[in-house]
Amino acid sequence: MKTKQFKTESRRILDLMINSIYTHKEIFLRELISNASDAMDKLYFKSLTDQSVGISRSDLKIQLIPDKAMRRLTLVDNGTGMSKEELENNLGTIAQSGTLNFKQENEIKEDIDIIGQFGVGFYSAFMVSKKITVISKAFGMAEAYRWESKGAEGYTIEPCDKEGFGTEIILEIKDNTEDENYDEYLEPYRITEIVKRYSDYIRYPIQMEAAKSRLKDKAEKPEDADEGEIPEYETYTETETLNSMIPLWRRNKSEISAEEYEQFYTEKFYDYEKPLRCLHVKAEGTMTYNALLYIPAKTPYNYYSKEYEKGLQLYSNGVLIMDKCADLLPDYFSFVRGLVDSQDLSLNISREMLQHDRQLKAIAKSLEKKIKSELQKLLSEEREKYEQFYKAFGLQIKFGIYSSFGAHKELLEDLLMYPSLKEDKLVTLAEYKAAMAPEQDAVYYACGESVSRIRQLPQTERVLDKGWDILCMTDDVDEFAVKIMGTYDGKAFKSVSSGDLDLESEDDKKAAEQQSLDHKAMFEFMQKALEGKVKEVRLSKRLKSHPVCLASEGALSLEMEKVLNSMPADKKVKAERILEINAGHPVFAALVKLYAEDQDKLKTYSELLYNQALLIEGIAIEDPVAFSNAICELM
Repeated sequence: MKTKQFKTESRRILDLMINSIYTHKEIFLRELISNASDAMDKLYFKSLTDQSVGISRSDLKIQLIPDKAMRRLTLVDNGTGMSKEELENNLGTIAQSGTLNFKQENEIKEDIDIIGQFGVGFYSAFMVSKKITVISKAFGMAEAYRWESKGAEGYTIEPCDKEGFGTEIILEIKDNTEDENYDEYLEPYRITEIVKRYSDYIRYPIQMEAAKSRLKDKAEKPEDADEGEIPEYETYTETETLNSMIPLWRRNKSEISAEEYEQFYTEKFYDYEKPLRCLHVKAEGTMTYNALLYIPAKTPYNYYSKEYEKGLQLYSNGVLIMDKCADLLPDYFSFVRGLVDSQDLSLNISREMLQHDRQLKAIAKSLEKKIKSELQKLLSEEREKYEQFYKAFGLQIKFGIYSSFGAHKELLEDLLMYPSLKEDKLVTLAEYKAAMAPEQDAVYYACGESVSRIRQLPQTERVLDKGWDILCMTDDVDEFAVKIMGTYDGKAFKSVSSGDLDLESEDDKKAAEQQSLDHKAMFEFMQKALEGKVKEVRLSKRLKSHPVCLASEGALSLEMEKVLNSMPADKKVKAERILEINAGHPVFAALVKLYAEDQDKLKTYSELLYNQALLIEGIAIEDPVAFSNAICELM
């Protein structure tokens, strides 16, 4: 029989599709199953307009038959089938989509979801096959035809016998090579895995006929049977349905129980714990999509590492397109797991990527608002669960504010929580502001490695004495984030360790100013004695019972200095340090006396007080030996 050539530049285009278009060879099965689904959709569509067809959806199915001995994988469907002309047009012309033509001719839109668009998916089977045979009989036609091809050389078409309508595709699987194991596409477990991964929600049953063994004689073994007798087994064929067919996210919410949502999550995303929250979205309008989103109860082991990949599974009409579509989630919501299914996506020729990212952006923007709303709902309705979520993923929310330079401040700020030094519990910024005294004009915070360490900071006493609360910031990113935010609902953030806390009365301020002038020379002497370690020595307006503390001025705080210097870098940064002395403490009187009587000892006292302030702040002393010797000398 004469071999026909493909109607396009066959060798070049087919070679391109086999070797370049598809990323993973396993995709071929997804494509063939999708084509079979389309063929059955066409027949079902005909049955809706022609009563003589006599086909219901329950009559339609796809069969997969692996044969290891013959190295064949056969796919059978009882869809509309193809005539000789359709075989010629659809398989003899690369990139000719019979499905697309059918949709255009019948003006099919949303009612019947037909997957195929480009007409190239069939040829992906050449990635794993050395020869493909297609036997097809169109519905209502008497003759069947066989199409055969070994690749770019061309194809043949001839009449053949076939019972019933539909299409049978026989793949003769390639032999193994050093780099590729083609045997896997004949293994029932691997076929099941691929179907579950890509085609689990095809609306028709995908069945596989697998050979199994059983005892030939099912009767119980007689008591007097020979112990050495070897039981006889026989081989039989069992049909198993591989796919779920109906996606959970396409069912009505009212028909789905909480247990079903939880079971889907634990099985689909391999989590042993049920999720904190499930969000089921059905969106229509500019972009029509369904989504099933989950907020996990705990962080994955690699969540805060470079190895973690964010993203939602992306489906088009129930067919998996991408396992992790990162563009659907912003980084600050990267903890969300789930999937999106849309029929409006413009896919590329391999159906592995999108042609227009604006479609994804529209869905992502919608999902962002819904995730934020769901988190706020969790906060207001199930506080304990929200706190559990926040302990697991709150750090990511803070990074979201900092990394975007505050661009997403309004979206994320109401999701933040911090330990309250006054209330000894987590509070939101809204709760903090609601509890503020009328005369309080700032949101006070303190940084430290733990709440207990912050509670010991001398700088906190005066604020707490006023009856005002202090937010404890124990994560490295905390102060960077609030510096970026600047204010919350009109109230500035103010560190208890930076700048002027402005806690005194006018009379106290005047008295402090006079005292600073009276002792200006002593403070300048102490500052010089510390040899550039501090920018200034001055009277403190923030200390109550402690003798000394370190404060800072400028954009870089002491806590930020510690964080930045803990990172690998050639140069270290240094905040503008201020050594503050408490005029109400007995140490101050001793300093004044030493300035008048023994300035050499005052230098030693200055070093001791500076090192004491460093220890209080959790900063390493530059010369521990000198510090120890100075204490011994004074003792």
